Amino acid sequence: MEKEDARKQSREVLQERRKQVIRLHRKGVGVMQIVEQTGLSWSGVNAALRLFEQGGAAALKPHARGKKPGSGRSLTPEQERAIRMTIIDKRPEQIKMEFALWSRPAVRELIERDLGLKLSVRSVGDYLARWGFTPQKPIKKAYEQRPEAVQAWLEDEYPAIEARAKREGAEIHWGDETALVNTDVRGRSYAPAGQTPVTRAVGGTRQKLSMIATVTNQGKTRWMIIDEAFNADKLIEFMQALIKDAQGKKIFLILDNLRVHHSKPVKEWAALHKEDIELFYLPSYSPELNPEERLNADLKLAIGSKVPVRTKAKLRAAATEHMTMLENTPERVKKYFGDKHVAYAAS
Repeated sequence: MEKEDARKQSREVLQERRKQVIRLHRKGVGVMQIVEQTGLSWSGVNAALRLFEQGGAAALKPHARGKKPGSGRSLTPEQERAIRMTIIDKRPEQIKMEFALWSRPAVRELIERDLGLKLSVRSVGDYLARWGFTPQKPIKKAYEQRPEAVQAWLEDEYPAIEARAKREGAEIHWGDETALVNTDVRGRSYAPAGQTPVTRAVGGTRQKLSMIATVTNQGKTRWMIIDEAFNADKLIEFMQALIKDAQGKKIFLILDNLRVHHSKPVKEWAALHKEDIELFYLPSYSPELNPEERLNADLKLAIGSKVPVRTKAKLRAAATEHMTMLENTPERVKKYFGDKHVAYAAS
């Protein structure tokens, strides 16, 4: 029988062969005969006998092969924890680095600066993957945003609004405005390497519309497309339509801090209709708190991914088609604007 290299056998097979060696040895079979019957080498048989003599049957179980987990790494566990926490807690600019985002080169420079170790970009990528980090599109936040105001909104103000809405049977609407233009082309296109794809944009027939819309935590959408500039009169017109559509149910409308939202005509009108609608405002410079921003981005992507239209009528039709689709698929909108938004659970 051809002798097998124990290093090429699985741990389970090797353990069983060693047990076989012990059984044969107890029967008085000689070492060379055991070699012939088991297929193990002479050194392998003697190793099994020695292990059994020293530790009994438990010692016959082979140890894991290869390097121990974590051995051979350039960073110690303590250094890994320190670098990982820096990436989680700080942006590069906060620790005086010339990077806007955490990338592999940025982390590489951080390690070299703080620990004096030069790693390859590939090694840095392995560390990041081991730490559970993945490349993600960041949420944009303004420098002027006040974190304490955002925290107060999430922990105190919005829960109070939600509790009142439940008590009074009101419906929470998140509102926002956006511009729609037929020159907005979005997305990516496959092409052979080295051949940049070309997209054709509308030149002399640029068309623009405005839209104000709301989305509820249950995924209901309401919108109004405007051919003129958005102003206080258009906002009041939209709120009148919201009240009419609510059929007696009170509306809590949450808006951002656009100047027109705080304008005197809007506040005077809202005061006269406080039994039907109340206005609430998000913290300044905090668009990421408004699920309606996600609806706007989804709409612009849907329109910008199609062949550019040349007339306002077709632009209006494209926007209406997409918004109608959203209106008729509330579960999709609820998931997109509710489940993916950590702050707001669907009421």
